[in-house]
Amino acid sequence: MAMAAAAPALSPGTVPLGVLLRREVTKERMERPDVLCGEASRSRKGEDFTLLRAGAGQRVAGDPSTSFSVFALFDGHNGSGAAIYAKENLLHNVLRAIPTCLSRDEWLAVLPRALVAAFVKTDKDFQRVAGTSGTTVTFVIVDEWVVTVASVGDSRCILESAEGSVYCLSADHRFDSNPDEVERVTACGSKVGKMDIVGGPEVGPLRCWPGGLCLSRSIGDFDVGECIIPVPHVKQVKLSNAGGRIIIASDGVWDDLTCEMALDCSRGFPSDVAANRIVNEAIRPRGIRDDTTCIVIDILPPEKLAPTPPKRQGKIAFNSMFRRKSADVRFKTNSEYAEPDVVEEIFEDGSAMLSKR
Repeated sequence: MAMAAAAPALSPGTVPLGVLLRREVTKERMERPDVLCGEASRSRKGEDFTLLRAGAGQRVAGDPSTSFSVFALFDGHNGSGAAIYAKENLLHNVLRAIPTCLSRDEWLAVLPRALVAAFVKTDKDFQRVAGTSGTTVTFVIVDEWVVTVASVGDSRCILESAEGSVYCLSADHRFDSNPDEVERVTACGSKVGKMDIVGGPEVGPLRCWPGGLCLSRSIGDFDVGECIIPVPHVKQVKLSNAGGRIIIASDGVWDDLTCEMALDCSRGFPSDVAANRIVNEAIRPRGIRDDTTCIVIDILPPEKLAPTPPKRQGKIAFNSMFRRKSADVRFKTNSEYAEPDVVEEIFEDGSAMLSKR
């Protein structure tokens, strides 16, 4: 009886053709993730506002495959005017700042600069409204697996990847936690210090004087002076095809919860349930002391209805080391040649100088 010829041996490092074909099929199937979101809020002053647009626009008009999503949190202070104005106008200003007829890579490349321009324009246009209110802004754009975040103020945006690494995607512009901003504002001519009570000690958080604002960047706040600027910190990252979860929350959450606590109480739950659990956990110890708002966004492989809780080992450590875009990403040699689950940093800039942006 004739014997079938033995298959030729693969040289070391060679990937079987079947695996390559599966990769191509998987790549095509995983090209666009499912983006699910949920929000929860408990109001004390009525100055928190959100924008949740799963279909915010299309990079190419009329082509649904080029759609992107926008999620934003506006935490107002000294009134709600600035927060409402930013919610109604910021996205429009972002899209106006992006040239037409760009490829996807070109669109993503100009997006950080468009966000900076839109924040500055929104702030300038709000001056005509003649209000003294201000607002923090955390503005998130999700285009397939790429996430771009622009932020001013002290609302926080964090990402937990599918394998459990945690990344901070926003900057904290509170004077208490940002000595670089204290130095910048002081050099600009303002004083930074705690509230001085006559005959007593200084109390409360660090503030900018005149005005008494505890943030170095915001939209609005025209009564505080030119040292408070609307120029956002911008970070752009790319998730692996395993996806991840993004949490955006106002300081009403972060004043009472660490990132670890927020993730622990919500992990494994759908986005809407997770947002409610985070808010309830934040107000449980001391009640509602401030507007407390949370948005949870799950970026999932298609047809995966809920995130799989990542395996946790010990306490969360923020992963400040992203894989750079230019890095040589190699396939694993086991686990059926699976792609590594990494978060790739594409862009980051927090400079306060418009001339450098």
